[in-house]
Order: sequence, then C-alpha cells, then structure tokens
Amino acid sequence: MKILIAPDKFKGSIDSITLCKLIQQEIATLYPDAEVESYPMADGGDGYSSIIKHYFGTKDAQALTVDPLMRQIKASYQISADGSAAYIEMAAASGLALLADHERNPMKTSSYGTGLLILDAINRGAKEIYLGIGGSATNDGGIGMADALGYMFLDKNGDPLEPCGESLSSITEIVMPETDLLEDIHFTVSYDVNNPFFGLDGAAHVYAPQKGANAAQVDELDEGLKNLDAVFMKYFGRSIEVAPGAGAAGGMGGGCDVLLGARLIPGIDHLMESVSLDDKIAAADIIITGEGRLDEQSFQGKVIGKLVDHARTHGTKVYAICGETTMNIKDLNAMGVDRVVTLKEFAGSSAESMANPDKFLCLAVKKIL
Repeated sequence: MKILIAPDKFKGSIDSITLCKLIQQEIATLYPDAEVESYPMADGGDGYSSIIKHYFGTKDAQALTVDPLMRQIKASYQISADGSAAYIEMAAASGLALLADHERNPMKTSSYGTGLLILDAINRGAKEIYLGIGGSATNDGGIGMADALGYMFLDKNGDPLEPCGESLSSITEIVMPETDLLEDIHFTVSYDVNNPFFGLDGAAHVYAPQKGANAAQVDELDEGLKNLDAVFMKYFGRSIEVAPGAGAAGGMGGGCDVLLGARLIPGIDHLMESVSLDDKIAAADIIITGEGRLDEQSFQGKVIGKLVDHARTHGTKVYAICGETTMNIKDLNAMGVDRVVTLKEFAGSSAESMANPDKFLCLAVKKIL
C-alpha cells in the first residue's frame, strides 16, 4: 500500500509540517509495511513561508514594517541563499491574525506593511519576488502595498488618499512611482481563492465580513473595488474584474496584477509543480489530506480541491482528516473525497480539537484507515 500525506495547516491549531510527521508516525504503527511519503502543503496563506523554507532551504530575513493598522512591527520573510529571490507571506505584515477581534475593520486596514517587506527584499538585491497572499486583514485592492512602493492614489481634488479600504471609492487618479525601483523585478503571486475582483462573488461580499465589515461596509468596499477597476481601465487599459485570483486577499491579487505586472498562480499549483506532486499522486493508492475547516471554499483553488482534481485523473483515493466540516459525507463524496474524519468528533468541541490536535490525530488516522 502506497500512502501520500499532503495536508494544509489547521489554521490556528497546527502547521502542516508537524501534521505530516504525526500522521506518518501513526501510519507506521498501524501499517509498518506501507510505503509512505509526506509533502506538507500551503496555498499561499498563513504558513507559506515555513513551507518554502522546508522545500527550498531558504534563510530568514527580518524587516521593520507595519501591521494592518499601521503600527510598527518586525516581520520575517524568506530569501534564497544567493539573495536573488524573496518569498513573502502577506499574512506576516498584513494578516488577520495580527489583529484582536475588536480591531478587525477592512475599511481602515491596509496592505502597506506588505509593500514595506517587498521594498526591503528589493533593497537587499532580490530580483524575483514570490508573494503568498492568503490570510489578509485587508480589502484595499493592493493600494496600500503599492503606496509603500511609490504609487500615489488621489481624490477628485488631487489630494493623496490614505491607502486603505475606505479610500477605494474616492480614487480618481493614480500617480506612478518617481523611481525605477520596480524595473526588472519579476513578481509571482500565489493566491488561495479564485473569486472575482468585485460583485456578489467578489472579494468584499465573500470575505470582508470575516474581516470585520458590516453589511453597509461590504457594499461600500465592493463599490470601491469596482471604482478601482474603472481607474485601472483608465490608466492601464484593462479591467481585472474576472481575472483569476484578482479577488484574493481583498483584491490584493488584482492590485498586484496591474500595479506590479505580477504573474498570478494558485499557490498550491506552484508548490505541486515544484515537488512534482502529480507524479507522486499517480503512484499512490491513497492521499491523506486535510485542513482545519473543510467546507465548500476548500474546493475553490485550495489544497484539498486541487488534490482531488489530480487524484480523480489518476484514480487515487482521497481521505480527509480535518478539524471540523460543514459538509455531509454524500456531498463530499460527490466532490471527490472518499472518506472524512474530524478531530471534533473525538474532542467533543472545536475549541478542544484546536487546542490539542495531536491528542486526537492518532484516533483520526486509525478511523480513516
């Protein structure tokens, strides 16, 4: 029996590298003769940097930056041994996890801190910038990031706007950077969701509520992204309304596309290609994957959805271990997941399963196998 272990992290609970080790240990106890390989995964969100370091042997770089509310912090990113490539996790400077629940407000939060990390990497000599954009606290269309790199966004009176979500509707003019800082810098952006830039399925309507927006603010943010797209059309001659990945991270994907000339790719695709995971899926009998919360969004460009697509091609079974799920087994079977086990069913509550995942993982592995 050949088993491939390839989970995402359980957000707020356990990272995917540790998860792989624990699952593999339990399989070794149950089936000593099984051939087992582990490939911890990430989709561009929280944990992106640690996975990059795991596979590519990068080194830590630390920089002064600001959090989503513009408070000074230190944040780390990864840089290649020769210094030519930098791998930046947006969540490190602009992530939702950096804010207390009562501080969440995508009208006020900004991606400016991520721009400062990019600036630091360029100043260190990096020519290739890889940016993972999941887990953000922002809905600013990337204008905060761009502001840190020399862009300015003006209102109808020609006055500079604060680079945050509430300014989007007021932008009428874009002032390009005065320096050639971004020339010859190649950007690749790894996104974790495939929503459009604006609209009912867009960045604001789908994700701004979990970032602290009320219904009126969601509408305002959506109109703001629509306005920003119109301004992009005016200055750059193209709309990104339905460009793949444009709505990721509160429109950060679309902003990077236009303002940085970035290549946008699903984060999991980049990782799978780098480790030739499709070949390993083809050779396996079973994939054990998982994430903290398994729901419909798991199948929209995230780790589980991508693995299911590849497994279907090769006839490989997909077993999912997750913290909890909102889906029934019939629907999961229809999506391509053959078996599912949650830690919550052993722990009795989401809080307990998140606090002590290692305590319940061995039980979950036994049950699913």
